[in-house]
Amino acid sequence: MKYLNHISFKIGLIFFVIMIDLEGFIIYFLHQNIVKERVKDEFNSLLLRGNSHRDVLEQYNDAKTIHHVAVMESKSDLIVIVLTKSKKNIISSSPLDQEMRKIVAKPIGKVTHKGKIIESDWEDKKYIASVSPFKDGYVYMFKNTSQVQQLISQMNHHFWIAGLLAFGITLVMIILLSHILTRPLINMKEATKKITKGDLSVEIPVNSKDELGQLADSIRTLAREWNHLRRERSEFLASISHELRTPLTYIKGYADIARKNSHADNGTYLNIIYEEANKLSDMIKNLFDLAKMDRNSFQIQKQNFPLLPMLEQIEHKLSPAFQNKNVTLTVRCKKNILLLADPIRFEQVIINLLDNAYKYSEPHSHIHLNVKKEEGIWKLIIKDNGKGIPKEDLPYIFERFYRVDKSRTRSLGGTGLGLAIVKEIIEAHGWEIHAYSQEGVGTTMEIWLQGGDIIEETAARR
Repeated sequence: MKYLNHISFKIGLIFFVIMIDLEGFIIYFLHQNIVKERVKDEFNSLLLRGNSHRDVLEQYNDAKTIHHVAVMESKSDLIVIVLTKSKKNIISSSPLDQEMRKIVAKPIGKVTHKGKIIESDWEDKKYIASVSPFKDGYVYMFKNTSQVQQLISQMNHHFWIAGLLAFGITLVMIILLSHILTRPLINMKEATKKITKGDLSVEIPVNSKDELGQLADSIRTLAREWNHLRRERSEFLASISHELRTPLTYIKGYADIARKNSHADNGTYLNIIYEEANKLSDMIKNLFDLAKMDRNSFQIQKQNFPLLPMLEQIEHKLSPAFQNKNVTLTVRCKKNILLLADPIRFEQVIINLLDNAYKYSEPHSHIHLNVKKEEGIWKLIIKDNGKGIPKEDLPYIFERFYRVDKSRTRSLGGTGLGLAIVKEIIEAHGWEIHAYSQEGVGTTMEIWLQGGDIIEETAARR
């Protein structure tokens, strides 16, 4: 009974019923038409035989010819009777029995020179019969229906064999077809069952590009993405616990030192505590922003503003830190450019990218910020000649808590959330960000702006 719930059985049963009904109808239709045609051929053959004798008797109506006709049919499976107009027997190829006499006694009605079939009930009567008139009488032809019935019986026997063969072939084909169709579905069911139990290492073979193949590929992709998300969640929890634990350890440790050494100069300790508290505050703010982005409640308030003054304002904010490290920041941007963007979020993006470039640049190095149009695309490019990013790390730098510096030193700081937030903000604007880097040479960050979000005022006036 359990097997009745299998989808392969259900699909196979449906296909089987449909195919058997279709084959049954086709075989029945063919049988009926072939039987009708075969019986019709028997009637036509009988009538043509009678008309042939009639034609001979019309030309040579003598006793010798009549006798020759009777002798000729006595050697066949047909019976011929020649009667006068008053239906008196002239000659017959076989003695008349009661059934023949009944047929001959029936009124034939109006009959043309072509003759006609006067008894056609081959299923219930003993004979089928035809009559062909000539000028001096009638030629009756008889054929025993047992011969016709035997012919039809043989035909029915062949149809039964064909039907059984069709039944068997259909059954085998349906079993194979249902297996072929349902095997991928069963594989997908087993795969989803494993996924629900937490086993995400599922592989479903995709052997076709139809809907079943696309569904299998979707399930496989879902398992991979889910597995990736689960790993990301584990890494996220591990990272956030580490990132929160480190500043808390500093705060607790230096607060304890300051508490125990009440007569010492605690300015240094308080500065460290203040610095680590700021890091915690920044981290919580970043986590809050990412949470809002994940809930799609992160609002972008776009407005037009001159781009160069914004960049100069950012440069002025960062100049003390850059000067302290002897790092030169160069900004190149046309004066007549208006940008459609959220100014607060745009400033956050640029400061974050410049801060990263600053941290990983050596003293007396250069950082360039350039806004220009290349191949029809407006690009904001930030380029440094710092230590660069290893090739194996480059694809992952925009992931949350991913850090190229695995040592997490306090000198470089950071939480691994900055670039993730940058990417989210840029994508929320409909822009793109691309990173290019080479170790020992430097890193280039390119923001590809939408064409409609940047306007050259002089071009617009024209």
